Amino acid sequence: MTASRVYQTEAIILKRTKLGEADRILTFYTPELGKLKAVAKGTRRPQSKLGGHVELLTHSRLMLARGRNLDIITQAQTINNFLPIKDDLKLISRGLYIAELVDSFTGEHIEDRELFNLLLKTLHQLSQMKGGELVLRYFELHLLDHLGYRPQLQRCTECNSPLKPETNFFSSSQGGALCYECGYHEPMARPLSLNALKVLRLWQNCDYVTAMRVRINPGLATELEQLLREYIRYLLERQLKSTAWLDKLKRETHPM
Repeated sequence: MTASRVYQTEAIILKRTKLGEADRILTFYTPELGKLKAVAKGTRRPQSKLGGHVELLTHSRLMLARGRNLDIITQAQTINNFLPIKDDLKLISRGLYIAELVDSFTGEHIEDRELFNLLLKTLHQLSQMKGGELVLRYFELHLLDHLGYRPQLQRCTECNSPLKPETNFFSSSQGGALCYECGYHEPMARPLSLNALKVLRLWQNCDYVTAMRVRINPGLATELEQLLREYIRYLLERQLKSTAWLDKLKRETHPM
């Protein structure tokens, strides 16, 4: 039995690439088909009927026709355009970072409805301007969890002993925490404060509402950001492009 030539799906637009003079190739994430790419014809023209429905970080319903190489988007209807994100430079930088994370870590045609729901929930959190950078940390942790890279934070990844309530270490190459004795002799491990360990453990196992109640001082926020960014860079073997914009906006908001 052959697959229908036309199909519909919800989608969150992750990336757009120019194609020819008027078209774009869109990369988007769907609940039942995972990540897909398709051509959106004419969307670079001002009068395009599709254009406004396939903007970056938009949640839309798409109608697609199967093509020889790439499928073609024939209709689109916006479900949520998350306008508050797009009206704020800081929020859009965070949204594009999240989109790049999903695009970088996922292959095409691999269904993960839970990841779609996490992405959608995160965009809702951002658009309500709740949690700030903590939204990114929570998303990073749970994205890693979904993809099989959940960091081990209960026992030492080297000697398997339970972690003591003290400053321990974190090793990206070992995928988790090291006790003080093992971490002290690991040149690439970074110190992991007790407060950072507690917050990461909580966030691994709670919902957004609980996570956003945690009060974090600037020093702890920086430690968590650097730890997770380093781990992600190790897994991807590169730095994400969008981190440069995040850092630039942060410097402009909080100059030295």
